[in-house]
Amino acid sequence: MCIVVCPKRSIAISAISNKSGYFPAQTDCLNCTGCAACAIICPEAIIEVLRDGSDKVKITLESAEEDNPDRIEEKP
Repeated sequence: MCIVVCPKRSIAISAISNKSGYFPAQTDCLNCTGCAACAIICPEAIIEVLRDGSDKVKITLESAEEDNPDRIEEKP
């Protein structure tokens, strides 16, 4: 659902499965506008979009963090 609502197509399904065998969502924060449509529609509530008032956007995906705690995407 999050992939479909993203106006910039900044979310995609990973080509690599996680430890549970699922192919989690991954983000491309360079294209992300911070609209948070993905977080609003996510049925699992695992997406968090943070904006700091400038053009910086930080997206965390709980499912991605389970397999790799360093995997937090940030738009420069």
